[in-house]
Amino acid sequence: MNANALKLTLPFREEPGARSLNIEYAKVSALGDRTDNQDRAAVVVSDEAALMLVFDGMGGHSDGAQAAETGIQVVQDLFMASKLPIFDPMGFLYMALSRAHDAVVALGTHVAVDFRPRATCAICLVQEDGAYWAHIGDSRIYHVRDSRVLTRSRDHSHVEVLIQEGAITEEEAQDHPMRNFVECCLGGDPPVPDMSITTKVRLEPDDVLLVCSDGLWSGLTDDDMATIGIPGDNNLAENLKDLSLRALNVNSPYSDNTTGTAIRWLSR
Repeated sequence: MNANALKLTLPFREEPGARSLNIEYAKVSALGDRTDNQDRAAVVVSDEAALMLVFDGMGGHSDGAQAAETGIQVVQDLFMASKLPIFDPMGFLYMALSRAHDAVVALGTHVAVDFRPRATCAICLVQEDGAYWAHIGDSRIYHVRDSRVLTRSRDHSHVEVLIQEGAITEEEAQDHPMRNFVECCLGGDPPVPDMSITTKVRLEPDDVLLVCSDGLWSGLTDDDMATIGIPGDNNLAENLKDLSLRALNVNSPYSDNTTGTAIRWLSR
């Protein structure tokens, strides 16, 4: 485990006043037991909205890091060019991920389809006392309230289908031989992949939203993930760092890139 490669963004608190948002946010990324970090993450904050992004380059394909970098840049640019708050949040999420997919597909135009750059991703838009999120693959979004996971995104994977059908439990999924097989992703074939997009999720004071790559949630339970929401002043970054280190330790010596972004909603 390469804990020295862990990069932590210090906590930020956006106070009400000039901004309409009152939030605390943080970002972390660790190399894990890998030679390079193919994850990309960002938290983009404006006066009226914030966008959390995690893109995970798929290591089994060429240029996974380039796929993640390209995808996240497309979505960030679209967000920063938009009038905020976003008038049609769900439409924006679909459009942004579709354009990110097109850009990643373009990277592999001259590469055999099985080797084209690919990435999974998860993004979360926070504005007007609510959140909207979308994901493709097994990058996840967690909504934590009162130190428990209120809800989370469901992976686009064979294992997730088995869980939903009752064929295996969440615990059995941790060691399933197909746990790393995703059924859709950015890049590869030109058609827009399946994506999951939520309607508005209302936020209450001290709710925490966590967007992360599979390297962060793999090997951890929902109770573990809920520790991101432990209350305290300006402690979100420390909570995120502790959670990342826990994931690295649990998965060592085969830990993946471990990346997450988090927002604590303080009040409107």
